[in-house]
Amino acid sequence: MQALFNLKKITILCVVSAVVLLVAKPTWAQEDLNERIRALEEELMDLRDMVNAQKETVRTIEQKTAGTGDTSIGGYGELNYANFDGDKKDEFDVQRFIMFLGHKFSDRTRMMSEIEFEHAQVKGGEAGGEVAMEQAYIEHTLKNGLNFRAGLQIVPIGLINEYHEPPVFYGMERNNIETKIIPSTWREIGFGFAGSTIGGLDYFAGTTTTPDASKFTASSASTGFKKMRVSGKQVTANDMGYYAGFNYTGLPGLKWGGTIWTGNTAQDGQGKGTDAAELANVDARLTIWDLHAQYDANDWKLTALYAAGTLGDTEAINASASISAGSDDAAPEEFSGWYVEAGYKGLMLGDYNIQPFYRYADYNTQEKVAAGFTTDPNNADTVMTYGISFYLDPDVVLKLDVQDFDNNGQNDSTNIGIGWMF
Repeated sequence: MQALFNLKKITILCVVSAVVLLVAKPTWAQEDLNERIRALEEELMDLRDMVNAQKETVRTIEQKTAGTGDTSIGGYGELNYANFDGDKKDEFDVQRFIMFLGHKFSDRTRMMSEIEFEHAQVKGGEAGGEVAMEQAYIEHTLKNGLNFRAGLQIVPIGLINEYHEPPVFYGMERNNIETKIIPSTWREIGFGFAGSTIGGLDYFAGTTTTPDASKFTASSASTGFKKMRVSGKQVTANDMGYYAGFNYTGLPGLKWGGTIWTGNTAQDGQGKGTDAAELANVDARLTIWDLHAQYDANDWKLTALYAAGTLGDTEAINASASISAGSDDAAPEEFSGWYVEAGYKGLMLGDYNIQPFYRYADYNTQEKVAAGFTTDPNNADTVMTYGISFYLDPDVVLKLDVQDFDNNGQNDSTNIGIGWMF
């Protein structure tokens, strides 16, 4: 800006000089005077071009500076230690590190993205680590209270599917219902609308890609439809899914609502599984829904959630996965689960907030199977989880908890760890 100011001063001085010269030398010959005027005109033209160039440079710099201010970086991470009561291997793990990158193109249009790193590293030929795009979508405000969203996005179902940062939930591990019945961070490619009212009603609806039934295997039943997810990677789109839901937040501290999602997962036999052709002309419709309520005020955080789902034409899914009649590895026709949780937020130790909590969960990922198949009793369980969350900062938490499984005692554990978000 200083350079621009100096150029303006030079221009004014040149004009003033020209006037002074004309007044001070009245005896110059007319031809000489005209020549000098032409020279001054050319010089002024050059100065004008320089000023315009300076203006363009300043405008470009201001634009880039504003753009940098509209780009945001964030993320979250968690590191945990699980000490199992039985013979199961104890383990330290850098479970997740996620980077968030967002950009505001204008007051109405935004881009959001998350890149996920799991288990510290990914090496060729070794299982366990993962690098994945968790979200990548554009959101556009159509009018006040109504947004349009398109891209890879998390399905808005349950309480922690969208809001899953470690300081947000109790316990080292996300609760059993929102990992086994509703797969944690379940994401699909799609588009939809989300709106809100002055009275505190948030509503949303849209269409997405669907999980792929041909990816179901003999080891999948313990986690519902989790292993059927494709998560945005070259997703077969012969079939699409649809969702709708709401959340009411009109009273201080209260959030209650629900979501339903439904779609055919057979993909007309064009899925990614080895025997996907077995699912041609099959209606393997997955429908899943939830109801939830949370009260977070007056030093208490109280939560309750119920989720259930159905899966159609499981005989064809079992055939595609080479699961024989009589097996207890069968795809579930029905699955469900629920949990209640209470946390107390009123304990302070100096500047630190200590929050004890208790959670009771009950689930069955294989509640009903097709005729001729059996269920595995280990796929149904009740789990008690209790512990404390020690907040060094509202966004940084140390965690200690104990998990007690009714049927699967080998999973009983004491867990410690740290989580953060920024």
